[in-house]
Amino acid sequence: MHRSASWLLISAGVFLAGCTTPVSRPADYDIVIRHGRIIDGTGRPAMPGDVAIRDGRIVAVGSAPGTARTEIDATGKVVTPGFIDVHTHSEEITELPFAENFLRMGVTTIITGNCGMSAVDLGEYFAGLERTKVGPNVGALIGQGAVRAQVMGGSFMRPPTPAELDQMRALVAKAMRDGAVGMSTGLIYLPGTYTRTEEIVELAKVVAAQGGIYASHMRYETVRIFEALEELARIAREAKIRAEVSHLKLSGPAAWGRTGDVMAFLERARAEGLDITQDQYAYTASSTGIATLVPSDVREGGDTRFKARLADPVQKARMVAAMKGSIETGARGDYSYAVVASYEHDPRLNVKSIKQCAQLLRGTDSIDAQIEVILEIVANGGAAGVFHGMDEKDLQAFMKLPRTMIASDAAPRKFGDSVPHPRGYGNNARVLGHYVRDLKVLTLEDAVRKMTSLPAQTFRLARRGELKPGFIADVAVFDPATVSDPSTFDDPHHYALGFSDVLVNGVPVIRAGALTDARPGRPVRLGDQ
Repeated sequence: MHRSASWLLISAGVFLAGCTTPVSRPADYDIVIRHGRIIDGTGRPAMPGDVAIRDGRIVAVGSAPGTARTEIDATGKVVTPGFIDVHTHSEEITELPFAENFLRMGVTTIITGNCGMSAVDLGEYFAGLERTKVGPNVGALIGQGAVRAQVMGGSFMRPPTPAELDQMRALVAKAMRDGAVGMSTGLIYLPGTYTRTEEIVELAKVVAAQGGIYASHMRYETVRIFEALEELARIAREAKIRAEVSHLKLSGPAAWGRTGDVMAFLERARAEGLDITQDQYAYTASSTGIATLVPSDVREGGDTRFKARLADPVQKARMVAAMKGSIETGARGDYSYAVVASYEHDPRLNVKSIKQCAQLLRGTDSIDAQIEVILEIVANGGAAGVFHGMDEKDLQAFMKLPRTMIASDAAPRKFGDSVPHPRGYGNNARVLGHYVRDLKVLTLEDAVRKMTSLPAQTFRLARRGELKPGFIADVAVFDPATVSDPSTFDDPHHYALGFSDVLVNGVPVIRAGALTDARPGRPVRLGDQ
């Protein structure tokens, strides 16, 4: 080749090489959370480092060299697994699909269907979640009360016929096949309150065969709690099933201080080989319907039959006597511990105690006037209530137990609507701020364990609850110095503070303190990998 031609070819190559656009290297990760204080959920001490995520899974913990499409700076913050709330009432989550109150306190997975109340067709319920798309992941228990109501109609004050029991077994079995994590009972609520232990055992056997758990709002949380614990242990023993005490508490002054006896009972049951756990919310007040203050037998059959009994002087006198007896047994004095939270018939009563309501409506706060107000509220459709009935020392003693999980007993909140219990906004944040940082009842590592790996293992939620390679990337990032629960009983509508970032299935739902428009939650079924 001629020398000049060679020079031209070389020059052209240099020119082309200089004009070639470099090929960009793909990022190693989708997201890396850097420079955080990692608490992995197991209870092990915190360590500094990074958490890397790719394709919705955690791929590195501690050191994550390389690049990411998104980097989150967690300097000065704690990085933990997303919290798992095993006791919620979120059956209607598709109406508030972001469930922002849960996300803003770090909760990435909720279990609904508690206290015996659930959708009966969980296959369709899960399909609805997938159609709507929701913020957190959702698992479900099949509610024994819901199944009983569907099979037995309004006739509850009797055992089921053999054919009805077979129908209930079939519905529970289908729910388990559809992915239920277990079965719940609400034995202070209709129709659960009329269920005999033997009936529960038969249904629990169906659940046990599929590896599910039995979670119970027990019959008694008062001085009769040991009767209720005996029943729970019997069901666990005879059905050969793992059992969960829903929101463990001692309710009413007459029961306060019996924590040692309760703990001794649980230890004996576990020594026998029974697998029993418990959950708890971080408040000394509960929340349920005002109707629970009225004897359950007079509420059987619905509103029409209740009003008919109320109109009968003999039956009404029996109601009043039973309610006075309950107040005396619990050493409560009167109904000032019960506060109306949401009463559509007369919103003036919201945030007032029953004693205050009696003064307003009857001109006197006598115990008879208080009972009349309660009966009137129930006759007019009922109301949600908050019940200040627990002792702080008992709460802290139960919180310290190694097998206590943190659970809110709440639902997705419509911001600004009515006056709900503050636990729906602040439960997890209250534990981290008040009980860990301020009172030092728990270490931060143990509190996180009670919100993450313990519930994941107890409810058999595979690959959740730990920051570990291969696990699903549900992650919470918060400032331990500022995490707090501004929600109060009088002014509940305040989101938890301190959570800067929350990821569900590897997708940010809270980013730099703001809610994103993502709804990456999905159904969590027993046995999912």
